[in-house]
Amino acid sequence: MVIRENCVVSIHYTLTDKDGDVLDSSEGKEPLHYLHGASNIIPGLEKELTGKEPGDQLSVIVNPEEGYGKRQQQLVQQVPLAAFDGVDQVAAGMQFQAETDNGTMHVIVTDVSDDTVTVDGNHPLAGETLHFDVSVEKVREATEEEVAHGHPHEGSQAH
Repeated sequence: MVIRENCVVSIHYTLTDKDGDVLDSSEGKEPLHYLHGASNIIPGLEKELTGKEPGDQLSVIVNPEEGYGKRQQQLVQQVPLAAFDGVDQVAAGMQFQAETDNGTMHVIVTDVSDDTVTVDGNHPLAGETLHFDVSVEKVREATEEEVAHGHPHEGSQAH
């Protein structure tokens, strides 16, 4: 069966940056299971997997526009340290959920000074060109329930 919309797909992948450093991988783990056409994975990778079938192996380069987007400088903000009331010690690398006018946003602390904290709401891979090595393991038709929910329910069902 070829990969098309409303198929549950199982892939093994290794994601590297432009220097070849591994950022993420399914090696030694269960394959990644996703519902094709439901925006479960980044658009550039999903587009390249369309029409592939079990046994296919491919290398895919995904530009920021089809990955995690371009870095948006307006998502880097300085916030008063007082906004972190109740946190013992705020340090770079900490992650928080921030309430904004547009809803909840995931932010990472990038710098802390005496009374100011710099947070970044960009995805850590925003602005990066992503390099994927992928092997297609299994493809099956999604159930009506999986399509309605927008994700596979049991990866082990893939054939």
